[in-house]
Amino acid sequence: MRIILLGPPGSGKGTQAQLLVQRYGIVQLSTGEMLRAAVAAGTPVGLKAKEIMASGGLVPDEVVVGIISDRIDQPDARNGFILDGFPRTVPQAEALDDLLRHKHLKLDAVIELRVNESALLNRVEARVAQMRERGEEVRVDDTPEVLTKRLASYRSQTEPLIHYYSERRKLSTIDGMMAIDEVTRAIHRQLLALGAVEPKTHAKTHGKSHARSAAKAVPAKTGAKKTKAAKKAAKRPAKMAKKSAKSAKSAKKAVKGAKKAARKIAKKMVKKTAKKAVKKGSKKGPKKVTKKRAKR
Repeated sequence: MRIILLGPPGSGKGTQAQLLVQRYGIVQLSTGEMLRAAVAAGTPVGLKAKEIMASGGLVPDEVVVGIISDRIDQPDARNGFILDGFPRTVPQAEALDDLLRHKHLKLDAVIELRVNESALLNRVEARVAQMRERGEEVRVDDTPEVLTKRLASYRSQTEPLIHYYSERRKLSTIDGMMAIDEVTRAIHRQLLALGAVEPKTHAKTHGKSHARSAAKAVPAKTGAKKTKAAKKAAKRPAKMAKKSAKSAKSAKKAVKGAKKAARKIAKKMVKKTAKKAVKKGSKKGPKKVTKKRAKR
């Protein structure tokens, strides 16, 4: 799975990227981190980037694309990745398309987190005011003034990507003003619809979440009652099996007794019949002899 998250500063891209990494076992590729890693590793592209940065220049797109190319060849990126901070411009998007085509890879989705800029500014203002009230130090880059500049930069440089990816039927827009978990679910549904993830992942994850929700929804006492009832229900088949076994044993004994009784009766009848036959035979014998003697 290969994804790009688009959205202005403060839209929650970083939070959603981390959640996607945990859920799908893919890696988050940040251009800043990749640049630092390439410089530290002393790769050819990293050394070139180091030289440019040392002179105070901006790292050109071809160098950044070269670093991305090296990074996605690493084993941990084989399952997929989320690009964070790249592309920022249409030329960078075109360069990325060429790179993926060359590697016989495809981009699965571009997710745009659409937010209300006025609401973002209000959030930052409220957060800064609360931090100052608590006596906490406010970050230089976390002020309404800095955010206003970053939003203007996003509109001029990055917003054209929405049209670029929309034309290529890669763009999916999600309301970034929803709660974090709602945004996560919406992204997952969209990835399912695009075929970027397997339905079984959805079933497994949501099955667990539903089970957890159900467990939370049941009060302790009710849960205890249900557990006792479940235990009783589980014991019923065993009791019934025992009763059946006893009944079978009793039936077996009854059959055995009946057979024994039948054998006794049969034996008695045979003896009785035999006795009668002997008696009858003994009575007929002498009469015949007497008649013969009489004739003589």
